[in-house]
Amino acid sequence: MTSRRSFESVRSGEGRPLEARSVVATVSRWAMLVGVTLVPWIELRGSIPLGLAWNLPWYGVALVAVAANVLVFVPTYAALALLYDRWLSRTFVRALVERARRRGQPLIARHGTWGLALFVAVPLPGTGAYSGTALAFLLGLPANRAFGAVAAGVVLAGMVVTLVSTGVLAGVRSLM
Repeated sequence: MTSRRSFESVRSGEGRPLEARSVVATVSRWAMLVGVTLVPWIELRGSIPLGLAWNLPWYGVALVAVAANVLVFVPTYAALALLYDRWLSRTFVRALVERARRRGQPLIARHGTWGLALFVAVPLPGTGAYSGTALAFLLGLPANRAFGAVAAGVVLAGMVVTLVSTGVLAGVRSLM
């Protein structure tokens, strides 16, 4: 009789089993949102519209996507430094990296870290946190300055993508 009641409560929509399922579905959507944000070339440019399509709150989607995308910097920069120091510094790649750093110094002097932030902020594929981190490493920016620039660019990109995805910019344009 007990098993019959629990089956009936699940079928009728009453009881905890269905509530637990909805919590798991919500948590798994947030986890998938973070996973999509961590995919290179997609990043928050794909995860914010996806989260909004899942009817998740826009402020939570923007916050989670920006935070996950900013945190990409740390392992990416560390991996590039480790890879370069351990293996690539002994090969012809060292000469290429040094040449790129010499050529990039005038760009850094002229545009500073704001140039890198604007590069990351452009909401197009290939200009996100991964590419910005690689560019910062290639140009020889110190990690703390590079992190600030990449984080600022990701925040700007997150704002633009959220505004476009929620239709705010379309609404403002229709008023003009």
